Amino acid sequence: MTAPGTVRPVRVLQSVREPTRETNPYVVQLVGAVRDAGAEVAWFTWWRGLLGRYDVLHVHWPEIMIRRTGRAARVAARVRFALLLLRLTATRTPLVRTLHNLGAHERGGWWEHALLRWCDRRTAYWVLLNPHTPLPRPGPARVVPHGHYTDWYGGVPAGRPVPGRLLTFGLLRPFKGTDALVAAVAAVPDEQLTLRVVGRPVVDEMRVLVEAATAADPRITAVLDYVRDEELAAELAAAQLVVLPYRQLHNSGALLLALSLGRPVLAPASPSAVELAAEVGPGWLHLYEGELTAEVLGKALAGSRDLPGSPPDLRRREWPLIGRQHVEVYRDALVRAGAV
Repeated sequence: MTAPGTVRPVRVLQSVREPTRETNPYVVQLVGAVRDAGAEVAWFTWWRGLLGRYDVLHVHWPEIMIRRTGRAARVAARVRFALLLLRLTATRTPLVRTLHNLGAHERGGWWEHALLRWCDRRTAYWVLLNPHTPLPRPGPARVVPHGHYTDWYGGVPAGRPVPGRLLTFGLLRPFKGTDALVAAVAAVPDEQLTLRVVGRPVVDEMRVLVEAATAADPRITAVLDYVRDEELAAELAAAQLVVLPYRQLHNSGALLLALSLGRPVLAPASPSAVELAAEVGPGWLHLYEGELTAEVLGKALAGSRDLPGSPPDLRRREWPLIGRQHVEVYRDALVRAGAV
C-alpha cells in the first residue's frame, strides 16, 4: 500500500519477453534504467498483456508480436494482439511506442498491416530515437536517444585492431547493403584488406550472397550465425573500421555498439547520421554519399588508421538519464489519458 503523500511507481509492461542470450541489449539496458528511475517493469507474456495489472504498455517492434511460423500460430498471435488492443481501449491504458525504424524491415500481409495500423491509432505517446523520425499519426512525442553499450561490454578486454580489417555485423537483411560491400571489397586490389561478415542471415538469399563472396575472395570470411557478446566484442576489437553500408540509415544499434567499443564506423550519410557524427566528435563516424565504392572504402580506411585523441562523446546516451526520461514519458501519457 502506498503511503499518503507518496507517488505510486508506474507499472510498465514491456512488449518484449523475458531476456535470453539473443535478446537485444538495448531493451535489457532500458528495463534496468527504468527500474532504477523508480518504475515497476514486467516482461511481456500474453497472460500479463491480456489479464495482468499495469499502467502503461510500452511497445517496441509490434510486428514481432504477431509474426509466427505456421498458419495456425500466426492466426493465434494476431487474434491475441487484437484482444490486447481491445483490452487497452476498454481500460484506457496508454500505449507508448518507440519508433526504432521507419517501418517494419520485412513486409507482411494485409491482416498484419491492418493490425499495425490499429496499433498506430491506439498509440498514446511516441518515443523517437532521433528528431528526424516522422510520426505515423499525430500525437504527443519525445526524443529519447538510443543508449550506449559501454557498460554492457565493460568487462570485455579490449584488443588491438588488425590493419586493413573491415567488419560488418548484425542480422543480415537485404536493405543493409551487404551486396554493395562485398562488391566494393572485390574491387580493392590491396591484399592487406580483409572483410569479416558476422551475423545471422534473415533470408536465405543473404546466406547465398555471403557464401558466394567468401568462395570468390579469400580476403572475405564470415560467421553466419548469432555470436555471443564476448565473440562480437573480439570481432569489433580486431576491426580497423566497421562498415555499415545500409541503403537507408535512420537508427542503428550496431553503429552505437561500434562507437561504444571505440571503433570508427563508415556509414551512409543521412540527417540522423550527420547529427550523430557531430555529437560523437571528429574521426569516429565517416559518412559517404551515394553508392559504396572501392574509393570510398580506401579513403575511410586511410582515415581510420589513427584513432582520434579522445573517445566518442556519448554523454547524451547515458542510461540513468534515459531511464528518467522514459518514466517522465509514462507519467505524461497517464496524465493525458486521465488515469492519474
